Amino acid sequence: MKKINEAERLEQMTQYERPFWERGIAVAGMDEVGRGPLAGPVVAACVILPPGLMIEGVNDSKKLTKKRMEKLYPLITGGATAFGTGWVFQKEIDEINILRASFLAMHRAVDQLAVRPQHLLIDGNRFNK
Repeated sequence: MKKINEAERLEQMTQYERPFWERGIAVAGMDEVGRGPLAGPVVAACVILPPGLMIEGVNDSKKLTKKRMEKLYPLITGGATAFGTGWVFQKEIDEINILRASFLAMHRAVDQLAVRPQHLLIDGNRFNK
């Protein structure tokens, strides 16, 4: 298997965004954390990066150390066109269930964006409007 360099990896990571960027469509990427634990909040983050912005070291959060994430955070938020986070805490999770809480966190993250995306890329298997 051929080992790829960082530039090629980043190019591969933007394979879904590029067709939208080429048409001038604002794309937001979104992911959530917290569905697995028995207690604690569910948090979603949503970010719109300018077309073509490549931030070295960005990868699947499960593959990053906490220290690396902390170094990437200001690079991502500083370069972003817009970013938002959505939180759902334990009391709400207990009232609406974990799946609905995940969707609610995602909606809250999108609602925090200063720019409305025309398309969402979500690291997950579904999202409801």
